[in-house]
Amino acid sequence: MSSVLYDVPGPKAVARNRILSVVTVVLVLAVIGWVIWRLADTGQFSAAKWEIFTYGAIWQLLLDGVLATLSAFAAAAVGALVLGFVLAIGRLSDHAWIRVPVGWITEVLRAIPVLVFMMLLYYGLPVVGIRMEPYWAVVIALIAYNGSVLAEVIRAGVESLPRGQSEAGYAIGLRKSGVLRLILLPQAIRAMMPVIVAQLVVTLKDTALGFIITYHELLYVIKLLGSNAVYGSPLIPTAMVGGTIYVAMCLALSYVAYRIEQRTKRRQRQQAAEGGQPHHPVGDGTDTELIALQKHAGKYDSNAF
Repeated sequence: MSSVLYDVPGPKAVARNRILSVVTVVLVLAVIGWVIWRLADTGQFSAAKWEIFTYGAIWQLLLDGVLATLSAFAAAAVGALVLGFVLAIGRLSDHAWIRVPVGWITEVLRAIPVLVFMMLLYYGLPVVGIRMEPYWAVVIALIAYNGSVLAEVIRAGVESLPRGQSEAGYAIGLRKSGVLRLILLPQAIRAMMPVIVAQLVVTLKDTALGFIITYHELLYVIKLLGSNAVYGSPLIPTAMVGGTIYVAMCLALSYVAYRIEQRTKRRQRQQAAEGGQPHHPVGDGTDTELIALQKHAGKYDSNAF
């Protein structure tokens, strides 16, 4: 079956693409080889440069840095998800007096660089008599920025759903709060899960900016060890070790998200295979049960938000 987007390449195009692929791979390998050769030629792989990692106290410092990084990331991730949901619901409101201010708040938070936000909190607030610990400056800045980004991700996910999804909810008597909570948000989160995970990975990496305001996270420890003149200032070796730790943490986070996504897909396939009966768009309960689920959602009509 031929593609409708582009013509199927002919024999000459296939041969040309293969040649370009081989040339690209060779160039990449050559660059990597040159970098490794330069590192070896400057003594970055010598035992003296790596001696620092033979001491248990050094690994304890790295572990403390990792724990500080994960601590800031965990608080920032939870806060960003909560803020993202709140801002997204506000931006989806039918009332302009809610939607417009929330939209401006979201855009302002997205426009301020994370590092500038951290510096304002840590260095700017003392000017007005408020002192903040580096940990909270890092966490609040990450929550503000990533929460605003996640708000746009969640809003885009909801608005990308077919209009019939919300209309079906209204048809069985659900209010707008129920339609969002039971129909739209669960589907939007599943659809946008890769983007949400990608933003959480960015959140994890952005904790490294905390070293500028003296937060003792992993990058701060790497800089501290790399500038240690007693061990020959092993900046490159410590950067390699620290970079490997960052990669491992990001891969672990991506793997957790992958497992959650696979479990969700497996559950959906199992539900679709049960008895061959049609499923309700928002679950297996009856319409009456679904409406009853809203008893804590308030007593407003479909224009409640």
